[in-house]
Parts: sequence; structure tokens; C-alpha cells
Amino acid sequence: MKLGIAGLGYVGLPLAAAFARAGHDVAGYDPDRGRVERLARGESDIEDVPSEELRQIADRFSASTDPAVLGDCESILICVPTPLLAEREPNLAYVIEATETIASILREGQLVVLESTTYPGTTREELLPRLERSGLVVGEGFFLAYSPERIDPGRSNHTIATTPKVVGGITPACLERAERLYAEICDEIVPVSSPEAAELSKLLENIFRSVNIALVNELAQLTDRLGIDIWEVVDAAASKPFGFMRFEPGPGMGGHCLPVDPFYLAYKARQHDFATEFVELAGKINQSHPLFCVSKIQRALNDRQKSVKGSRVLIVGIAYKSGVADLRESPALKIIDHLRELGAVVSYHDPHVPTLPEKELESVDLAEAVAAADAVAIVTAHDGIDYPALVEAAALVIDFRGVTRELAADNVVLL
Repeated sequence: MKLGIAGLGYVGLPLAAAFARAGHDVAGYDPDRGRVERLARGESDIEDVPSEELRQIADRFSASTDPAVLGDCESILICVPTPLLAEREPNLAYVIEATETIASILREGQLVVLESTTYPGTTREELLPRLERSGLVVGEGFFLAYSPERIDPGRSNHTIATTPKVVGGITPACLERAERLYAEICDEIVPVSSPEAAELSKLLENIFRSVNIALVNELAQLTDRLGIDIWEVVDAAASKPFGFMRFEPGPGMGGHCLPVDPFYLAYKARQHDFATEFVELAGKINQSHPLFCVSKIQRALNDRQKSVKGSRVLIVGIAYKSGVADLRESPALKIIDHLRELGAVVSYHDPHVPTLPEKELESVDLAEAVAAADAVAIVTAHDGIDYPALVEAAALVIDFRGVTRELAADNVVLL
């Protein structure tokens, strides 16, 4: 089987690697010339697909900036970003562009599957009419389905193969084709009745996490005023063997899905005169939480007779989560901006992010920066950092991840 993938980022490239490992030929299309050139050299910029793996599948995987490579593929997966506009409304520009490109080369018998996270109705309302302009009829001339990506960058205990794959087709024939496709690389397929059900299932998964993260972060703000240790409270609640799922507080929420998905659902709900107040409130809390973290740094400095203005603040970890270089919606970026607005001299250390050009910063040597800093804020707790040594060398540590909880050091302030 020959498979085409439109978009070779955090979703598309791991899928390409999975199908190639399963023995299929994969043609990747991406308009980013720099990315395509790196892939042609066997260089990966995605943590989940090491460069060595790219070289191992080089005979079955190719990348191009020419969408014509998708023309002779039996199936085409759309794996492009679905970000938000400045007004926090869905931006489907990449999805629409990819769909129109595919429509121009669509041939009889091809299966098209959208993987990008989006609101219910996108596959039927945006993709279907554009693809049918080819003159082919869905379910007969071509096949269309939605299957939400469930890739968590940096995670190794749940892979594409072991994570159940949700699939919804426009017609029963579309569903059957999509099920057969994903059965090549996934151990379990979860068919649903429609693309809309599959689209909403992805939003539900991530909004569930968003709401619970907002809840525990709001409680962290309350316990800060009450003088109660939020970590102790979470530990105690998590001892209950039923009816509770552990969520930990942190500096905020980042990544390619969690900060975005609540607003996608809210947008669709407004079209039906329905306000998703609970969901939108969680989104607002998560968006504002980095400001609370900045105030925590400011108060910690103030307690040591230091003004944030002019203070040297080192941010440890700026990726949105441990073990990756992904900066999308990272709360660390907001924390840096707000600290600078208050006059702080900000530096950062992140072993996965060597440079931050848009903020004119480079990752600094950890030991030297800790010794020189007035305050060290642990925003993302990457593995491989000696946190006890960091605490011992630092004048002040504000720990937003709880990795220094057991040290009981006088110079540590916990979230």
C-alpha cells in the first residue's frame, strides 16, 4: 500500500514512521521547504521520531514540497495544525488549504482522513463539499473519514500502536476503509457512528484534562492564601482508590491541544445558541494562571527585601512539558514576558531549546546562571537536572512543579 501524509510535524511524521515500519510506502507532503530538506538528509526535528529511525525507513519514506506526490496514494492523511486566531476562534486555514490541494488531485478510490483536532462538523461541512467538487461521490468514488490524533509528544509508554484509534466515516463504506487502514498500525480500532462523534470525542478528552488542570490550579491559588500546602492536599486526595483522578498544579497549560480545544468547542456551541460556560471558564483560568506564577515570584523576592525590577530571574525549563522542545502555548513564555514588563532581567536554561530568537535569548549554562540569579523559577521539570544541587546553589527557588518538595529547604517556595 502507498500512503500519503499532508503535514509532517508532531502528528504526521510519527504516523509516517509507523506506516513505513509496517512495510508500506509513504509519501509525505509539507510546504515547509526547510523541513523537507532536513527530512531528505535524515534529520528529524520531532522527538518521537529519532533521526536514526528516519534513516532506517529511508527506502519507504520520502518527503516533498510538491503535493503531486499524493496523487497516486491509496489513502491520504491530513495532519496539519489547527491553531487559534488572535480572537481565540478556530483557524482552519491549514486544513482548508490542504483539502483544496487534495481535491485538485483526487482520484477515484482514494481515502482521505482528517487527523487534525477540530470542532464537530468540520469533516462534513468543510472537507466533504470541497472534495466532491472533483465530481466523485463520497462512499463510492472516494472515501472520507475523521480519526483524531492521540499523540502525546515525548511519551513512550503509550505509542501509536498501543493507543486505541477512534474512527468515524461519512458513510459505512468510508468507515470500513478507514478501519482497514489503521488496523495496519494500531492494535485496537474504536469505530463510532459519524465524523462528528469522533471530532467531539477528541475535544472531550482534552477538555476533561483542561477542566481538571484549571480546578487544581485554582485550588493552588486558594491554598496560597489559606497557607495550606496544595501538594499535601493532592497527595491526600489521591490516596482514595476510587472516584478521584490525580491532577497536579503547575505554571499553566501548554501544547498543541489543551489550550486550544476548549475554544474550538465554544465556537461551535455559539453557532447553536449554547454557551459552554464551564468549559470556557476553565480555559480562562488556565490562560491567566501564569500571571499568578509571576506574582508568586514577585512576592518571594519581596520577602527577601528584593524588588522584581532589576532582579536576575532564571527560568528553568521553557518547553510546555518535560522531555520535549515544543514551545506551543508554553506558560513559560508568558512568565518571561510578564517578568520583563516588571523590569526583571530574565534568562533561561532548557536542554531541549537552545535558542529563543523571538525573545533574543539563548539557553545559559545552568550552574553559572543559578549562582548568579536572585531567583530561580522551575517552570518545566526536565529529566537530567540535579534539583537538589540546584537548590543548594541557589539563593531562592520558586518551584512550580513540586520537584523539590522533599528537600525541606529554607530557600524554596512551592506553588
